[in-house]
Amino acid sequence: MNIIIEKMTVGHIDGLVEIENASFSKPWTYSGFEAELNNETSNFLVALSDNKPVGYIGFHSVLDEGYIANIAVLPGFRRCGIASALLENAVKISCEKKLAFLSLEVRKSNESAIALYKKFGFETVGERKNFYTAPTENAYIMTLNFE
Repeated sequence: MNIIIEKMTVGHIDGLVEIENASFSKPWTYSGFEAELNNETSNFLVALSDNKPVGYIGFHSVLDEGYIANIAVLPGFRRCGIASALLENAVKISCEKKLAFLSLEVRKSNESAIALYKKFGFETVGERKNFYTAPTENAYIMTLNFE
């Protein structure tokens, strides 16, 4: 499988909405992704297979802080290294921007995502009570420090 990772464009959004609907109980909308195209703090990357979006990562960088909003891969393309490739690219961009850290929230039950983040050196630094809904669940706050 040949995967290409590139910056999000308006042409990717329909595919990203499909990924969202297949991945999350409260998915982002077309307009939500569209707004990120004009957000100067936004860094959204798309993984393409045969020119079709199969995964993406979105994070925001404010001053020297980075916050991952979402990372998702279409169900049929999971466990193929796409999330790792996306996260690797986000870490690289974070280092180029000289960010102090990259942080995210993850459902406590999402063991595969937690394992992925740990593989990249993220550490659990806290917990947010009832952060997620549908179903209600606590989130771990995981952070990768660059200093």
